[in-house]
Amino acid sequence: MSVPKIPTDEELRSAVKGILRSQSTHAEDPDRRKDMTFEVAWEVCNKVGGIHTVIKTKVPATFSRVHKDDYCLIGPYQEATAKTDVEECTPESEPLARALQAMRSQGISVTYGRWLIEGAPWVVLFDVGSAWYKLGGWKKDLYELTGIGCPDSDEESSRAIVFGYLVAWFLGEYVHQLEVAGEKTSVVAHFHEWLAGIGLVLSRVRNLPIATVFTTHATLLGRYLCADKSQDFYNRLDKFDVDKEAGDRQIYHRYCIERASAHGAHVFTTVSEITALEAEHLLKRKPDCITPNGLNVVKFSALHEFQNRHATAKEKIHKFVRGHFYGHLDFDLDKTLYFFTAGRYELINKGADMYLEALARLNYKLQSQANPVTVVAFIIMPTKTNSFNVESLQGQAVYKRMTCRKDSRPKRVSGTPADLLEPVETTAYVFSF
Repeated sequence: MSVPKIPTDEELRSAVKGILRSQSTHAEDPDRRKDMTFEVAWEVCNKVGGIHTVIKTKVPATFSRVHKDDYCLIGPYQEATAKTDVEECTPESEPLARALQAMRSQGISVTYGRWLIEGAPWVVLFDVGSAWYKLGGWKKDLYELTGIGCPDSDEESSRAIVFGYLVAWFLGEYVHQLEVAGEKTSVVAHFHEWLAGIGLVLSRVRNLPIATVFTTHATLLGRYLCADKSQDFYNRLDKFDVDKEAGDRQIYHRYCIERASAHGAHVFTTVSEITALEAEHLLKRKPDCITPNGLNVVKFSALHEFQNRHATAKEKIHKFVRGHFYGHLDFDLDKTLYFFTAGRYELINKGADMYLEALARLNYKLQSQANPVTVVAFIIMPTKTNSFNVESLQGQAVYKRMTCRKDSRPKRVSGTPADLLEPVETTAYVFSF
């Protein structure tokens, strides 16, 4: 397969920075060189952790800069979510349609459509299972090209390899079809985390004429070192033997994928200054820029609207607390503070240990000063559960019966035990002092 003239690294780096800075007017200028951005992540249409939330919620902001048809997300096909979250469509772009058809003709299962979230971006989802039979050959090819070997026992890395090869295959087909069609299009591929990094590494090794961006939200080795309290991570950040530390934790192959992605990308970004410092020492490349995660506060710009939302949410929490602590509610809710922490079910990496320590110290100060304030602390972490807490359900049921009797007409409390609780999306551990 022939490819167009290969731009230099500096030309590609300038192209991607220009695209990221541009405020598109979407003018229908026939001589305008079109920009196409692909954003690649394992968590596209596949909720695993916080990266899914980052990608999902920044789509509206992305569309303020680029046209909807000039942006497409790439992720793995997960049947459980794709059936409900994606509306399958036929590509209007001829080069894109031909690239997908070329892969399908080789037995690869590809889904194209709109992700049914705010903004409804286009998505390309690859069924990793449909190409699993190629895993052995692709592992051998990766080792010969880059020197990165992957043990057969690491299924997660194997999935990342298959996914990365599919992404690189698709990007190669797409730029080839652009050349055949004679379209003037600058292509940018933005990869998130090491799980998507193989696609970036292969794109660079194969000299595909695309500009690449790699974003790490937290370095892989840093996650492991942070979880080990004996390492005193941030005070020893510049002293770690990274190869040894990765090898000791049996993640050296993953670390190599991440480091190769960071060094191979034309533009390397992180999401915070502390992560940038971490990347500089552990991945041995200083990020080109920081793209912080944030909140879209525009929709809360009206102060009265924010206050109304706050009051409504707090009353819902009050109702939950009245039921949860029924029979033990000996504190004044008007003198109660609610504290929250949320994240993956990891005690140290997500700061739950510091949260508990801070609560213990606060509890001591409140008691020593005879302060009437009560603190109700929530720890919200998704994890497997055996069943509902029966005592909590009983308290919620009694509270609802009591509130029903206040109405002029009696109401019957019915439904399953789960219906007696206010709707929640995840497991919450609640305690007070």
